[in-house]
Amino acid sequence: MAMSTTTVETLVGAAVIALAVGFFGFAAKTAGVGTSSGGGYKVIAEFDNAEGINVGTDVRLAGIKIGSVTGETLNHDNYMARIEMTLDRNVTLSDDTAAKITSEGLLGGKFIAMDPGGSDTKLAEGSVMSMTQGAVDIWSLISQAMFDKSKGGGSGATPPAQ
Repeated sequence: MAMSTTTVETLVGAAVIALAVGFFGFAAKTAGVGTSSGGGYKVIAEFDNAEGINVGTDVRLAGIKIGSVTGETLNHDNYMARIEMTLDRNVTLSDDTAAKITSEGLLGGKFIAMDPGGSDTKLAEGSVMSMTQGAVDIWSLISQAMFDKSKGGGSGATPPAQ
């Protein structure tokens, strides 16, 4: 009896491990982790504010993921965030494409949105994008609107016109 209980426990444990391995394999494939680096080309963009952007952050075009962030460093010459991205090789963007850090909503996660340009010259491996827009700090904007003393200092309300 003790022998059959041990066998059942071993089989259940093996099934749980196999299920966990399958789950992690599916999650890695869905997230784009583990794909070969040969599947894309690298471009670089520099932002004045890259808050919320990390390695693995999505790069999207028209809301569709076309790549991900693969590196981030500080450019010590101009103190801008230097973001390295790997883009799908099947998506060829012009060299005047703009990269903008945006969010999925008021409290949503950040991603890099690509806004394609109209140039005939295409971005190549290692290209540095010149048109970028950094992350907008929504809380500083709200704070500035609420506490801006330069707009009259009062309640901000104007009397109705007579």
